[in-house]
Amino acid sequence: MKNIKALTAKITLGLLSCVLVAGLTGCEDVIDLETAQGPAQLVVDGWITNEAGPQTIKLTWSAAYFDNSTPKPVLGAEVTVTDNVGTIYEFKDSASNGQYVWSGTTKDTLGRIGRSYTLRIKNGEDVYTASNEIKRVPKIDSIVYQKETLPFKPDKGPKEGYIASFYARDFVGEGDTYWIKPVVNGKAEVNKATELTIAYDAAFNAGAPSDGLIFILPLRQSITKDSLYSAGASVGAELHSITNEAFEFIKQVSAQASNGGLFATPITNVKSNVKNTNPQGIRPLGYFGASAVTRMETVIDPAKARPED
Repeated sequence: MKNIKALTAKITLGLLSCVLVAGLTGCEDVIDLETAQGPAQLVVDGWITNEAGPQTIKLTWSAAYFDNSTPKPVLGAEVTVTDNVGTIYEFKDSASNGQYVWSGTTKDTLGRIGRSYTLRIKNGEDVYTASNEIKRVPKIDSIVYQKETLPFKPDKGPKEGYIASFYARDFVGEGDTYWIKPVVNGKAEVNKATELTIAYDAAFNAGAPSDGLIFILPLRQSITKDSLYSAGASVGAELHSITNEAFEFIKQVSAQASNGGLFATPITNVKSNVKNTNPQGIRPLGYFGASAVTRMETVIDPAKARPED
């Protein structure tokens, strides 16, 4: 995860990398690979929350590795989510675009902390299922910001601006996992898989002595991505509770997204929690998740900024 304060330290390493690459370019050969075309697989992109309003589960078909066209939607499927007390929520693709929506109201909530949920998708003769649960999530106490002047002209954003961070405390009891999202102008923004930020208790991974503590600084500042904020910007954070399984899934997605260069490992599909009920059927891809969400926003006011370090 790129943090604006880490950019200066990376300049020397970046220059060294450029020298190494320049020395190797003379040895490059272009190789055209012919890959086998496998069967199309169902791809599930669904994440329900305890927020009021509509919830969406997106279904598409997988495509060949070198196919950069827009994924084809899965049409005509039957999609339901059932909670552990027997309530059934029906998702409809009214727009015929592969986005199956449960049309709740602004006062109606599908997800509830402590409940588990089972997804069922029937598409033709195939039936797919997945389960998840909504874990507890701490409140965000505050959003703070401080002025920062970069020692170089950045490719994106101003040279002088503000680093924003959030404050929240992990629950006591080891094993809580979270997904942290920056909020810019009222919208949670995760534009790249390489920008995913997850936490185990109040640190990055299991094993760190962070249970019950305030989230560590790099996590708090993760809501500031690759550019500083300007005065008057509306910024904030969303904290999503996730299961340990979801934590591992997101970690693998991030690893695959940043997998490249001289030391890249062979790419592979990230393991899905969606199963085909027919053991001999084609395996699906994607993930069905569930989260409780807390959120806080503020507008950057230079008069209220914390002093520079």
